[in-house]
Order: sequence, then structure tokens, then C-alpha cells
Amino acid sequence: DAVLLDRVEQALDAGVRLLQFRAKAADPGTQARLDQAHAVAARCRARGATLIVNDDPALAAAVDADGVHLGRDDGSVQAARALLGPRRLIGISCYDSLARAQSARAEGADYVAFGSVYASSVKPDAVRAPLALLAHARNSIPLPVVAIGGIDLTNAAEVLRAGAHSIAVISAVFGAASIGTAVRQFQQIIDTECMHAGRAGGLSDDGPASRPPNPHGAVPR
Repeated sequence: DAVLLDRVEQALDAGVRLLQFRAKAADPGTQARLDQAHAVAARCRARGATLIVNDDPALAAAVDADGVHLGRDDGSVQAARALLGPRRLIGISCYDSLARAQSARAEGADYVAFGSVYASSVKPDAVRAPLALLAHARNSIPLPVVAIGGIDLTNAAEVLRAGAHSIAVISAVFGAASIGTAVRQFQQIIDTECMHAGRAGGLSDDGPASRPPNPHGAVPR
């Protein structure tokens, strides 16, 4: 899809260093989906960006992505690790459940994600995760904590202050009038909040990410 690839290139050129490939509408296993993932992977590699594939460990392996993000119905950490090896990143959607995050950590996940923290046009029926949960997770689980859902330029700082290491966005970047401007504005918010808090953080997007949230160099949903 030329439009998607153009938007990906704009985001990467603006400084995004972590991108998640998320193709919910495409049928798993189709050649078109594989070709699209290969094209996104090539653009990430050319710019030194980390690529995470959503939902599909086999697709992540096929395009030599840097990792995979698993939801509730996408298989176990152990199965993904067996397929992808020890160096690839595995992230887990934990919705509003601290217990799920604790289990993910015990199974060997590299990061945990919570949300939707706000109402989301992408997932209008998603369970809502309170901001307070981000602080609980940060204080009790020694993994990067990612916040997902309804995050934009008006509330990103609040999410980071609540305890998220990283924020996942889609519409606020890919739906912006200027993708490059949106990425730079998010990065300014992230840099400001991280400077105040004395910590590292990042922007990811089922969609783009400006900075990796963990020492391995990647994440996101």
C-alpha cells in the first residue's frame, strides 16, 4: 500500500526509531500481508529503526522483525520465544490487569502494555485501564510499561507522569496533517517529561515510536 509506506517513511524520517506493524484488516497468511510487512521492515532497517509485529510471531520471523507484540489470543510468550529466539523482543497486552503483567514478566516478556487509558477511536469497545495502574505496574514490575489507547498531544504528558515509560499512538501521528510535525511534538513532550523525571522514555505506535523503552532497544502493542 503506497499510502501506508509513504506515511511510514514520513514518520521514520521525522525521527521515529520504533514502529509496530499492525494489519488487523488483512487476512493472516496472505501474500499481500507478507509483502506489506517486508516493505515496512525494509524501510525500518534502512533507517536503523526497530520493528515490532503485532499479533503474529510467524510473520515477525518471516520478515526478520525485531520482535512481536501479543494480545490475549495470540499465543504464549514461550511459544513466541521458541520461534523467535532469545534476542527478539516480546511484548504483552495486559489491558487493565496487573496480574496478567506479573505473569507475563514471569514467562519472560520484555515489556508490558496497558490500555485503553482513554477512549480510543481505533478500539472503541476496549477495556479501560486507569492511569493509577501505570504507577502500580511501574513500581511492582521491573519491565518497561507502555500505555495504549486514545493518547494524543493533549494528554501524553499526563500519561508519562502517571508512570508509563512509553506511549503507543496511531491516529495522533498517522492521522495528523503533518506526520513529521506530530512526531517532533510528541518527542518534545517525551523529552521534557523524561528530563523532569530523570528517566528514559519513548513513543511507539501501532504506528511509530521515537525511542526504545528498554535496554534491548525496542517495543510496542
